[in-house]
Amino acid sequence: MAEQNHPTGPSIKPERFARRRFVAAATTLFLLPVIPRVAKAATILAVRTWPADEYTRVTLEMDSELKAEHFTLEGPHRLVVDIEGLTMSQTINELVSKVKPNDPYIASVRVGQNRPNVVRLVMDLKQPIAPQVFTLKPIGEYKYRLVLDLYPRVAQDPLMALAKSQDDNDPLAEVLENLAQGSDAPIPSVEGQQLPPIAQKKPMPEIGPEPTPRDPAPSKPNRPILVALDPGHGGEDPGAVGPSGTYEKNIVLGIAKRLKKLIDAQPGMQAYLTRDRDYFVPLQVRVQKARRIKADLFVSIHADAWIKPSARGSSVFVLSQKGASSAAARWLAKSQNEADLIGGINVNTNNQHVMKVLLDMSTAAQINDSVKVGGRVLGEIGKINRLHKKHVERAGFAVLKAPDIPSILVETAFISNPHEERLLRSASHQEKLARAMLTGINDYFSTSPGLARRA
Repeated sequence: MAEQNHPTGPSIKPERFARRRFVAAATTLFLLPVIPRVAKAATILAVRTWPADEYTRVTLEMDSELKAEHFTLEGPHRLVVDIEGLTMSQTINELVSKVKPNDPYIASVRVGQNRPNVVRLVMDLKQPIAPQVFTLKPIGEYKYRLVLDLYPRVAQDPLMALAKSQDDNDPLAEVLENLAQGSDAPIPSVEGQQLPPIAQKKPMPEIGPEPTPRDPAPSKPNRPILVALDPGHGGEDPGAVGPSGTYEKNIVLGIAKRLKKLIDAQPGMQAYLTRDRDYFVPLQVRVQKARRIKADLFVSIHADAWIKPSARGSSVFVLSQKGASSAAARWLAKSQNEADLIGGINVNTNNQHVMKVLLDMSTAAQINDSVKVGGRVLGEIGKINRLHKKHVERAGFAVLKAPDIPSILVETAFISNPHEERLLRSASHQEKLARAMLTGINDYFSTSPGLARRA
């Protein structure tokens, strides 16, 4: 059969045609321009503010980690934060309305698209600050967080704050002020802060070796018994959450305030709260505050939780240097010691080494006195609530490591138990718990002079 002409040229064998088509396609792909992939802008999931006299925290929660740069301006005082990888959204605009008139540090906030892919926050300030800006990786229920902590330029002195809380004609205020002038305990501070004038008069000594137990010195006649009350968690760290959504941080703050009121009504006694509202306090700062006021007793107040809702009962813990008294105690100490990861601390602050040394110290005398007061408090709580364990337990809680202050941690009840959650929410039960702890504390001081009683 004669070969037929084809309008496009001679016939090509199928395998040669396929090979040419592959080469042409590959060449076309090679010559196409490479189009850069545009990074997806991060999404702001939530904005939160935690105002307090000690410092104000602003948190931006995001679905990815971002880079932020900040600087301060004067005349008037402002904090400027540039956040890369972010565009304006309704959520970040909500930050403007979250600043309350009574915020001690922030007057107002302005938000705008400074340049492509960069959002600028400008905070108009009420006073000079020492800002701490850092990021936190996801943990628990939180995603990535950008944290802005606004501390006062001059660090606050817990002892002076306690003195100022007294009435003008109360002689206790003068006693506390004199105590502040002679105190050698460190004042909680962050990088960029100045020490208050009283602390500047006397240089802070280096933390030396572990103190040796000694007989307590007799107290001065007007020296009050000072009790540091430490409501656990706070701010970004809600603590345990009950079946109906009750936050541990709110319950323990309510109990601590009731106990403070009862203690303050006792002649010759005064209570100090490591936090008096809903904000986060790092574990080592809680210890530092108690040492600064030369507390005679440290009581950390919590509400327990377990994976099974049937767990119930109150507990009291003291520090253990050797190991936890039970597997549950070891698990609880580990979970409580992780509060800094959830609440969020700036690991780059310059006093971390000092704080590590502080938290590594403890004494046998401190633990011995802690067992005494813990047993008395546990016995009184047992009169109004079921006990989880009928003896004082031991575990390595970081918050109990003040070397010279008897320290106990009270687990008031299991907030994970529906029945005990309802009790903890009850104002009358909170009052009963506070009174039980007061009775135990009074019993301890009536029979023991206290390890930290110093002139």
